[in-house]
Amino acid sequence: MTAGAAAHWTPGTHILWRYRENGGEQFHIARPVTVVRDDADLLAVWLAPGTECVRPVLADGTPVHLEPLESRYTKPRAVQRDRWFGTGVLKLAQPGRPWSVWLFWEPGWRFKNWYVNLEQPLARWAGGVDSEDHFLDITVGPDRSWRWRDEDEFAQAQRDGLMDPATAERVRAAGREAVDVIRAWGPPFPDGWQNWRPDPSWGVPSLPEDWDRTPAHVSS
Repeated sequence: MTAGAAAHWTPGTHILWRYRENGGEQFHIARPVTVVRDDADLLAVWLAPGTECVRPVLADGTPVHLEPLESRYTKPRAVQRDRWFGTGVLKLAQPGRPWSVWLFWEPGWRFKNWYVNLEQPLARWAGGVDSEDHFLDITVGPDRSWRWRDEDEFAQAQRDGLMDPATAERVRAAGREAVDVIRAWGPPFPDGWQNWRPDPSWGVPSLPEDWDRTPAHVSS
């Protein structure tokens, strides 16, 4: 737990869920979310549809995913404010684990899938949680089938020097550990979160102007 970190947030609290750029210290993803649950076992947050977020783009404003993979991580970048379109996302993080599990729904609350986002364990601070994305992911279907995602991006990030071999192996090991949890159908998968619904009284959190503030400058 970092200096100035919150103890536990009460349900309904608005916090920031942020990611640092790979190989740097600047934040390039920031998403205001609403706390659903926060205790020693789990942090659960809701990213509501229409939430204003920050995402990375190429310096000329081109969306990153439209850039060919070979140059996607080497061209200059900027950040851009945007809105989270489509259905919302429920994010679940178990303290200390190098991944979080996200739940996606189709319109009408038809459950779509779980998504295991491999990342640095979340670091808590007074205003939210910070991490660094590790490119490699896993999708898990309602029938418990699973598959690796973004292996091409994971390989390209290593070729471009954004991840050294030791870190890449730690990420692979974390992925194998996550697969073991999926195969055993361990928490949070059997816990019924696909049937969860947000409190209708919750508003959509706003993106603060100082979304990129450093935790060291935040008093507890």
